[in-house]
This record gives sequence, C-alpha cells and structure tokens, in this order.
Amino acid sequence: MTSTDTHSPQQTDTTPPPPPPAEIKYSGQYSVNPLGAVSFWKLCAQIPSVLRHITRMSWETDRRAVQLLLACQVVTGVAAAVLLAATARAMGPILGAGAVVDRLREALPALLVMAGAAALTRGAGAVAMYAERRITPTLTTGTDTALVAAVCRVEAAAYAVDGFADRQEAAEMGVLRTHVMVADAQRFMSALIRMITAGGVLSVLNILMLPLLLLAVLPAGIGAVLTARVDYEIHYANVADRNIRGMMRWWSTTPRFADEARANGMTDYLLFWYRSLSERCDRRTLAAAPRTLRIALVSAVAGGFFLVATWGALAWLAVTGRVALAIAATAVVAVQTTLAALSQVVVNGAAVFHTSLYLGDMQTFLADAADRAPKRGDVAIGAPVEEIRLDEVVYRYPGKDKAAVDGVSLTLRRGEIVAVVGVNGSGKSTLTRLITGIYLADKGCVSWNGTDLADVAPATVWSRTGLVPQIFAQWPLRVRENVTLGQPRTHDDAAVWEAVDAVGMREAIEDLPSGLDTLLARETFGGAELSGGQWQRLACSRALYRRPSLLILDEPTSQMDPRGEHQIFEEIKAISGDRITIVITHRLENTRIADHIVVMDHGRITEQGRYDDLVHAGGTFAELLRLSQDR
Repeated sequence: MTSTDTHSPQQTDTTPPPPPPAEIKYSGQYSVNPLGAVSFWKLCAQIPSVLRHITRMSWETDRRAVQLLLACQVVTGVAAAVLLAATARAMGPILGAGAVVDRLREALPALLVMAGAAALTRGAGAVAMYAERRITPTLTTGTDTALVAAVCRVEAAAYAVDGFADRQEAAEMGVLRTHVMVADAQRFMSALIRMITAGGVLSVLNILMLPLLLLAVLPAGIGAVLTARVDYEIHYANVADRNIRGMMRWWSTTPRFADEARANGMTDYLLFWYRSLSERCDRRTLAAAPRTLRIALVSAVAGGFFLVATWGALAWLAVTGRVALAIAATAVVAVQTTLAALSQVVVNGAAVFHTSLYLGDMQTFLADAADRAPKRGDVAIGAPVEEIRLDEVVYRYPGKDKAAVDGVSLTLRRGEIVAVVGVNGSGKSTLTRLITGIYLADKGCVSWNGTDLADVAPATVWSRTGLVPQIFAQWPLRVRENVTLGQPRTHDDAAVWEAVDAVGMREAIEDLPSGLDTLLARETFGGAELSGGQWQRLACSRALYRRPSLLILDEPTSQMDPRGEHQIFEEIKAISGDRITIVITHRLENTRIADHIVVMDHGRITEQGRYDDLVHAGGTFAELLRLSQDR
C-alpha cells in the first residue's frame, strides 16, 4: 500500500495545492476480482447453494423458526392453488346466464373459498415475517461475532499481509447482508412456490401461456443478475478506498486526536482527504451507470415484447373461442398471479444472488482466518517459568526482504531484569513478540522451560505473560476492567487496589466520579478521561495485576513525570525476584536497574553485559548514552 504526505491546506498564491490521496494498488491473490472470469450461468447456479447455506445458518440459529418458515411456504403454495381453482369455479356462474342474484348464490361457495385462501395467504405471510424476525437478529449477531473472533484469533503476522485489511472490509459487507438475507431467501422461496402453483394452473388452462410468461420475465431476471454483478465489481474496486476512508473518518472525528488536528491546522486537509476518497468511489460508481442503463433498457424491451405477446395470445384464444369465457377470465387472473410471482422471483432471486457475492467474501475471509489461526501444539506451560531461551532465532515480516530479528541467541532466567536497548527499528519490539509467542520464529527456536513455543498452546503462554506495549490501549471500560481486563482474581477489589497503589494511581482514581466504577470514555455521558501519564500508569497496573511469570515493559514511563517514573522502576525492582522481567527503553539511565543489558542493531545483538561494563566498552551503548546526556 502506498500513501502520500500530508500538507497544510491553508494555501497562498505561492503554495501548491494539497496532494490527493494515493491510489491503492495491490498485487497477488487478493487483487483479483473473484467474479472476473466467472460465466453468467455459473453465477446463476450459485443461488441454490446460497439458499442451502442460508438455510443451514438459519437452522443452526433457530430450528423452530425455520420449521415455521417452511410450513408457511407450504401453506402459501396450497392457498395459491386453492385460490386459482376457486376462481375458475366462481367464474362459470358469474359470467353465465340468469339473474344476478342466482349467479352470485351459485358462485358464493367458491367466493368464500377464495376469501379463505386469501386470508390464509396473508396469515401465512404474517407468521413468516415473525419467524424471519426471530432468526435475523441472532444470525446477524452470530456472523458479526464470528468475524470479530476470526480477526482476534488469527496469527498476529496476518495483519502484515498485504490485502488482509481489505478482505476484512469486504467480509464486513457480508455481515451487513445477513441482516436481509433471510428475508430475501424467504420471499424468493414464497414467490417461487406461488409461481409454480400459478404456472401449473395456467398450464392446465392452456399450455401455450406458460412459456410466453417465462420469456416475458426471463430478460428482467438476466438484467437483474447482470446489474448485481456490476454493483459487486464496483464494490470490489472501492474496497481499499472505503477501508482507508473508514479509518480516516474515525481518526478525524474521535475527540482523542482533536487537539492535534485543530492546533496543527489539519482540519481542512482531513476533510479534503475524506471528500477526495468519497468522490473517487463515486466516480467508479457513476462510470458504471451507463452499463446498468443499457442492461435495464435491453431487458425491459425484450420483456415488454414477450409480455405483449402473452396478452395477445390470451386475447386471441378468447376471441376465437378456443377457450371459454370463464376459462379466459381465470387465465387472466392466473397470468397476473404468475407474472407477479415471476417478478418477485426475479427481484428476490437477484437479491439472493447479490447476497451470495458478499457472503462468499465473508466465508472466504473466515476460512482464510481459520487457516491463519494458531496451529500449534497443546503442551501447557507450568509455573514457575525458570528459563526462556532463544537459539539462533530469525523472523522476517511478510513481504519484507530483510529479517527484523536475525540470528538472535539469548537466555533469560527467573529473577533477572533484562534491559533491551537500541535505535528505532533495531528489532526490540519484534524480539518481545517472539519471546511471548505472538510471532513464531521462521528459523531457530524459542523455548520456555525447555519446551519449543511451536509445541505449546498459546493461551498457556499468554496467561503467564504481562505486557505493557509502547502503544497501549485506552479501553472504553470502567477503571476496574481496565486493570483486570475482565479477568478478576478475587471477588473483592483488594487485588485491584494493590495494583493501583503499585503505580501511584489511588488518589487519581478516588477523585473520579465513581471511583473504580467510572467509565473511562469521555465521549460517553458520565464518562471520564485520564491524562497520558495516568493512562500509562494504568497500563502498567494491568501487567502488575496479572502477577505474570514474564513481565515485559516497552517504554513503560515515556509519558510519566519523574516521580511516577521513579515509583514504577522501584516497583519493578521490588517484584523482580519471582519473574523474568524485560524492560525496553530509550532512557538509558533507567537500565541501571537491569542485571543484564542487550543492545540490538539491525535485528542482531551487538553488545550485552552490565551497565558499568557497557558504559566503558566504547560501543553503541556508550554512544547512545553520551548522546542522551549531551543536551
């Protein structure tokens, strides 16, 4: 993915206009439109499989509601057949000779049957809507949750694969379509049953009418499927821009970054960027409008021709006496019913087909995510963790030519504090991801207590890990859950306050409106916000609360005042005896607390030793320390 530099939109006569957002270009498996080489008939053939898939998903969600829907379809079909048969019986007396009262009396039983059949059809429709509304919310929630779970459980390395985020964006559309897919499928099946029933009656009246009706509606069906294909092509072409636009929308409108956007005069350019992406998507959509117009005109002309032929044939049959007047009148009703049912089959069939495209994206993404989920052994890591060893470990990010960690060997022991230092991009954070098993090494081995992490159940590793990342989450949860992350150790708050006290946050939390129950989301009514340093202390309290066997702190005090920083490092020293502690920092004076210091450069360990030894070694550590003190 490429991007452009941002420039201030405040222009003078001498300043250039802001550059537009970059075109997003991908290559590889995710860059090919899955419909590009698929024939029209193959696309149509997808509808039965989609209906089966929708039925299976619905069945797993609510079996009784599905049974109710199917029963309603049967009732609708039977009622339609009864209605047409009763119509044919009523037309004889009504159009016959004799007094009007006598004719109506003779037709009354058939008219009552017609009224009952119509009422039964409406009742079945109401019950079907009830069943559909029982299925849809649960089904939508289930697919949405499955998508979120899939993204959360993929190997972390998947996020670095080109196109992963865009495939996720496409899958989101599949989740949205689940909200209407049961209704579309139910209406399609209901219309199909009515069409078959009415068509059967019409075939009995005169077999010539049925093929003419099919020809009248078939062009509309072809046009609807071709239009859906065009819509999907536009959707597919806009995936990347929609993904970036969605991110830009959030970053531009969240209060979290409002100060930076306003004080740096970025507002106008952010709006320009957002508008430019939107207009680019619109241009692709508008460019397809002539194609959809041509499809609609051709299908309308062809359908109109055959529809005129249908009514002409019916009129010819009646005028020439080839069918009785009563039969002709019934045929009119049957034609209208069949035509309406056929139209609904076309409309809802196209909707089901449209849904199939997006469901396909969702299913493909979920399957791909399942393939990327951790497939490791089931060995459990027990406590305590006495030793973590890295032997010639190599890791390269997907799509990169150069290894981020290259041939690192290191031994970490319980009770030690190890500091990892180096310039930006030297591989420090990647090293911690390998140590924790977030990434698995491409080469070499990372072992805990002698067991290779490739053979270990990841959850057992992460249950013994406490991590304070350089970029930490500011969860919109209550203070308590921001400390425990939903994993309480006790039924009271004693352990929470212990972790809070360890980072010096008791007074700040007690000053909040509801203490530990305060929602840390200023955007929400009743919510509150912390300062940057307070958030960082809270992030440290999360790791301390877990009492982990491995504690990793990546720039844990970068936003703290000297008092807070001193307290955190004193606490690190105080609890270090029971665990392995790793501290990543650019403030090299803080490495004095470490038992061992590791210096990284270009993914390799270039120096290691104690603070006093490295200060006088004349290497990278000594240079970085001298530069940090040269103010």
